[in-house]
Amino acid sequence: MHKSPHEHFSAQYRNYVLALLTLGYLFNFVDRQVMTILLEPIKNEFGVTDTHMGFLSGLAFALFYATLGVPVARLADNWSRRNVLAISMTIWSAVTALCGMAGNFWQLAALRIGVGVGEAGGVPPSQSLLADYFPPEKRSLALGVLAAAPNVGILVGLFGGAIIAEAYGWRAVFVVFGAPGVLLAILLFFTVKEPPKIPRPT
Repeated sequence: MHKSPHEHFSAQYRNYVLALLTLGYLFNFVDRQVMTILLEPIKNEFGVTDTHMGFLSGLAFALFYATLGVPVARLADNWSRRNVLAISMTIWSAVTALCGMAGNFWQLAALRIGVGVGEAGGVPPSQSLLADYFPPEKRSLALGVLAAAPNVGILVGLFGGAIIAEAYGWRAVFVVFGAPGVLLAILLFFTVKEPPKIPRPT
């Protein structure tokens, strides 16, 4: 009889993975939300219209985030959820940092599309991993902790982003919030184990 996936890991290790995935989800929302407080300085620097900024803060991100979520989730099921999450986190974090170096509006728009592409692979692998890491009686709590990350991410992104932008300019916000995610992705890749898959009966 095969062990359940969660039985391969200690409680301490499961909690470590939960903390890491929750922190990653927090950065996912921080990187997503900072644009909302930077619209005015970006608009003034690039000399664009409100329509341009609406595209930048909405469609440029949401279209790719929404459409790529399902195929990325399928890839995570068929390959390695840990690897998909680490790659996605690297993409969205690195591209967020690069937003601070955009030379014009269209470069920034292309980079925000890249953020949406990367973040599409954040939530499905995280939820699937936690479902395997935790036994049924503790799974709801683990997923509840993960679900709290967006609210904290919004707070950190809006409040922290405003402080950084006021002190150092809008470009610094993207770099400060993007770069740590790359380091987190590396830590995730080397320390989080992919739970074994139980063979399905034929």
